[in-house]
Amino acid sequence: MKRMILATILSCLAMAGTAMAQQQTAALPALGVNLDQTTVSGLDSGAFMAAQLATAYSSRIRGVGIIAGGPFYCAGTYSNLGMLENAVNTCMTPITRAVGASGEISFRNARTFAAEGRIDPVENLQRQRVYLFSGARDMMVKTTVVDEVSQFYRLAGIPADGMQYVRNVEAGHGISSANPDDLPCAATEAPYINNCGFVQAHELLRHLYPERTQAAGKGVPGGQLIRFDQREFLRGHRNSMDDQAYVYVPSACREGGCAVHIAFHGCRQGASEIGSRFYRDVGYNGFADANRLVVLYPQVHRSNGIPANPRGCWDFWGYSTGEQPGWNFVTRQAPQMAAVMAMLARLGGK
Repeated sequence: MKRMILATILSCLAMAGTAMAQQQTAALPALGVNLDQTTVSGLDSGAFMAAQLATAYSSRIRGVGIIAGGPFYCAGTYSNLGMLENAVNTCMTPITRAVGASGEISFRNARTFAAEGRIDPVENLQRQRVYLFSGARDMMVKTTVVDEVSQFYRLAGIPADGMQYVRNVEAGHGISSANPDDLPCAATEAPYINNCGFVQAHELLRHLYPERTQAAGKGVPGGQLIRFDQREFLRGHRNSMDDQAYVYVPSACREGGCAVHIAFHGCRQGASEIGSRFYRDVGYNGFADANRLVVLYPQVHRSNGIPANPRGCWDFWGYSTGEQPGWNFVTRQAPQMAAVMAMLARLGGK
């Protein structure tokens, strides 16, 4: 009996040691991924960041998924308003369409930035695939705002079959799951993961990668979830990014050649707020396992000093620009986007 108890204890200690080893921070690996197949998505501030990244680096991004977010440089919509005022009112809860987000103004600004060489040429946008979602009960980022993302891409010349816009689900503000333990579909509260009866990560990835048709497995994904040191990719003291971030690597992707999807969490949804809920549980990894896809999960955290980012949001109003011009946060020189693209370049290395 004593030997059995001792063997059980040793087994438990070994399992605990393995779990701790898996949680140790490593360097982001070079995996030889196919950078021509990169896509990006996000919720809330992560959706605004996805829109910014897909436009600023349009030559390198194949598709974008925007869940409850607005168009490129929405915070610069009205020059008579400050960036933060635009972000909170114009880009989230406008009183009327007349004072809300504008896909036309956003596309005009994108063309201006491209002509000045601050972002990639807007002609690249027409080859992107786009998934948009707005919950019918989302009062945090209204549907009229997401409508303007659709208008932005229509002006960019995207073909009709290149865009999927879902706006008829009675959902609140969150990313949708099929997990009965998650919040009700109509909820708008942390951790912003709502049971709406479908896995939204699967739906958006199927649209962004129509050639990747394998159904996600129902069990725990069998790849490796790596916590890596994000600091080596950061610059400046205003970026509000965490020391660590995460990447999911299916076993089949260790030999190279897989695509990459970048998944941006929303405000109050980073690992420092909700632990592993976003990067482990919302469904990206299951699709990735079945379809040879590496998933990168960059991280930001709250900051109550400099910069002021009390809800742990990605920068879509300019808190990271410092001494740079106010619009710098949507260009290729933006600290957060430059860091993410440096991570992407590392994944493409061999």
